[in-house]
Amino acid sequence: MNPAQLAAALLAELLAESDPANIAGQLRFGIRPKTEMLGASMVRLRGMAKIHQREQGLALALWEHPIHEAQILAALTADPQQFTPELADAWITKFDSWDVCDQMCINVFRETDFAFAKVREWAPREPEFERRTAFALMATLALKRKKEPHQTFLDFLPLIVQAADDERNFVKKAANWALRQIGKRQSDTCLAAALDLAESLIARESKSARWIGRDAFRELSRR
Repeated sequence: MNPAQLAAALLAELLAESDPANIAGQLRFGIRPKTEMLGASMVRLRGMAKIHQREQGLALALWEHPIHEAQILAALTADPQQFTPELADAWITKFDSWDVCDQMCINVFRETDFAFAKVREWAPREPEFERRTAFALMATLALKRKKEPHQTFLDFLPLIVQAADDERNFVKKAANWALRQIGKRQSDTCLAAALDLAESLIARESKSARWIGRDAFRELSRR
């Protein structure tokens, strides 16, 4: 089968298994994409993608389908080494769910050589899920890129400050995630800087900034 045929076959399997109860469960977790939902679990999707890892042609074919699970499968099967900055820019404009955003950051974007540049480029963007992508990627890089100089992440802290007043749920949660992950790096300097930033956010007027600061400070102060 060519990539388009394989994508259609995989989605046909998921469609045959579709369960309204599973879809209802995902809705309760804030997964509310504009695309069609089939209700497949991440366990099912990971198992399906396991034998198709880094098949960029398949990922591109899956992305053409306006189906939520197709986007998740695209994130699980894409090849980061074949991903271009232009393709990343095109895909994030289609993100409309936090789980698609996060899976792309965890499985694809963090392994590209343009990841750090895109954090800075995407952080000021206005659309909710495009901005979330910047901070989800920042968090993922802080966790996974252990050999990266700590200063790289200290230099990201002003981006969190700038986004802290954004009251949108999926932005503030990603900014909080990024702050916590930077503070958890094996660096006393990162921890101290993250705690200082958390305290400064607690003193801000906006509810989102205070929530980000309190939640991060509570977790990081235990370390």
